[in-house]
Amino acid sequence: MDSTAKLVAKCATRVHKEMGPGLLERVYTACLVRELEHHGLNVLRRVPVPLVYDGETLEETFYVDLLVEGHVIVEIRAVPAIAPIHEAQMMTHLKLTGKRMGLLINFNAVSMKKAIRRFVV
Repeated sequence: MDSTAKLVAKCATRVHKEMGPGLLERVYTACLVRELEHHGLNVLRRVPVPLVYDGETLEETFYVDLLVEGHVIVEIRAVPAIAPIHEAQMMTHLKLTGKRMGLLINFNAVSMKKAIRRFVV
């Protein structure tokens, strides 16, 4: 795994340990951003991703929750279980941005061992 992705996973685990499951995604996002920045990482929030089709930028825009160090997309969830739509969203973001790595993190899980999914394209 990429060293940035490893550090994101480590920081997410620390946030989960400190805050526990059951909170809103916004809470985990704010805490994770703080943790990542504390480790010296460059983090952008709600990064717009335009939809380009046939050379034309369409009005539809998607948003990446976090972009870490310019190359790791992080999507944050606080749901009972990751659903196929969450995975499809990550794949969409990776394809539209041209980025190769993403982490889908579910903070509502009891344990973070299976709550962080890595995507590589």
